[in-house]
Amino acid sequence: MKNILENQLLKHPLYLKIQKLKELNNKNKLYLKDSVILTNNIQKDEILELAKELKPWRKGPFQINDLFIDAEWKSYIKFNILKPFMNEISGKTVADIGCNNGYYMFKMLEFNPALLVGFDPSIKYRLQFELINALAKTSIKYELLGVEDLPNYPLKFDVIFCLGVIYHRSDPIKMLKELKSGLNKNGVVFLDTMYIEDEREIALVPNKTYSKIPNIYFIPSISALKNWCERAGFKDFQILSTKKTDENEQRKTEWIDSYSLNNFLDPNNKNLTVEGYEAPKRVYVKIKI
Repeated sequence: MKNILENQLLKHPLYLKIQKLKELNNKNKLYLKDSVILTNNIQKDEILELAKELKPWRKGPFQINDLFIDAEWKSYIKFNILKPFMNEISGKTVADIGCNNGYYMFKMLEFNPALLVGFDPSIKYRLQFELINALAKTSIKYELLGVEDLPNYPLKFDVIFCLGVIYHRSDPIKMLKELKSGLNKNGVVFLDTMYIEDEREIALVPNKTYSKIPNIYFIPSISALKNWCERAGFKDFQILSTKKTDENEQRKTEWIDSYSLNNFLDPNNKNLTVEGYEAPKRVYVKIKI
């Protein structure tokens, strides 16, 4: 799979255009605030054309000179929830599973990990990463692989981030075991998922879609999530935070050309999805082996 995707990437016309940016002596500087900010002497139109061709931009924001890529998600909100725990990645080997365009990995650079590796099988998101990294020139590695590739990956990690992935998997316990297999001794996983409010050890199984998203299989209660983690061999299940997803964090922008959270909720009751389920809420947990 990797070779097929890598070959497709290397032949992609946008990839070839992005490579030309790397050859420019453009005096790049990288600043890490809520936005990942890049400054250089490249003409705006040259980057704007590429960035528009790479829509939709789900994670961000990014700013390149005066070009602001206002992604669908204000991803710094999620990052800031995890930021108090980022000291744990200093000097460590770190993986971001389902890394999208690498926004979180760029933000992690501030905390000086020894190595950052992103996993995501999407060529579109890899191209977004390539555009940003062509200017940022970091040592971040991006693999066109998924969580299922962790057991056979040649490197193990001290810390794994897996944010917004588990509800897309039809076998969540298997996915958690795959994460566990990718860890070094005493390894740690930071995980977030949508969850339902229920004290019982149960999960919502949406009929066809949840919040108009078709590939959502299970949305657990927090107790059910804890049981999944324990069955997969993790311990020390620690709840870091919970948060309702709102229209400040996720909304339609000119950079996605599609619908967003406002269209996924019941117009008469924002506490429900259009299907009548609980509106999205997220729990952030830390688990260890």
